[in-house]
Amino acid sequence: MTERRRHKQQVRKAFDRAAESYDRAAAVQREVCHRLAALAAATPPSGSVSRILDAGCGTGFGLELIARAHPAVHIVALDFAPAMLARLRQEHPGDAISPLCADLEALPLAAGSLDAVWSSLALQWCDPALALAQIARALRPGGVAWIATLGPATLHELREAFALVDEASHVIRFHPATEWIAAAESAGLAPIGRDLDPAWALAPDLRALLRDIKAIGAHSVGEQRRRKPLGRAAWRTLEAAYEAHRRPDGLLPATYDLILLALRKPEIRHD
Repeated sequence: MTERRRHKQQVRKAFDRAAESYDRAAAVQREVCHRLAALAAATPPSGSVSRILDAGCGTGFGLELIARAHPAVHIVALDFAPAMLARLRQEHPGDAISPLCADLEALPLAAGSLDAVWSSLALQWCDPALALAQIARALRPGGVAWIATLGPATLHELREAFALVDEASHVIRFHPATEWIAAAESAGLAPIGRDLDPAWALAPDLRALLRDIKAIGAHSVGEQRRRKPLGRAAWRTLEAAYEAHRRPDGLLPATYDLILLALRKPEIRHD
């Protein structure tokens, strides 16, 4: 099995396990969806909109925001984790939605079949060039992709604190905005909007913060991740290091280095 395929299987298992707990812990994800909706409203596709892909739909929180902006639209709700789609079917049983279990790097959709693509906090698990090439292929000319992904400063507080404990990779390293924009342009997509302001998860203590991060499936799935629980001494070191980040309101933050992009597929010119 290739390293890339092994990584994908680990991501799928992590989000399958997180399906039941995701909605209770996903405060940051809900905030990001609302911010992405604001960007989408400012950067609409040209022409009518009848078919939108929610790429990495999770349990379906973004579906309501998409439908609110485009009431008559048919939504293809795609996720890599079967358990996430099972939860989505429970929450949206009668909606105009087509659930689809598939890989964002190999979309089983016809070329030019989508008016828009919405993807909130899913593409960070993908290769930017592969995923954006697939999105560009599936979009019709004049269509727009609205993307929220994560940059390399995500969970930097956790990475810094764990560096004092061991050498394991406790936090995934994500691609910077410059790489996403370059990949989009290489795929033939033109950036027409962006927002690079971070978001934060907040909790009163480190255990609660880590519990919420794990509950949404966003913990490390890398090859060098730690496979044994922390001992008491290591945990005390971790807590002491993280205390340096406590805010004036008494809460501990976890930074999400948020990258919001609106990408348009150019229309075909008839000179």
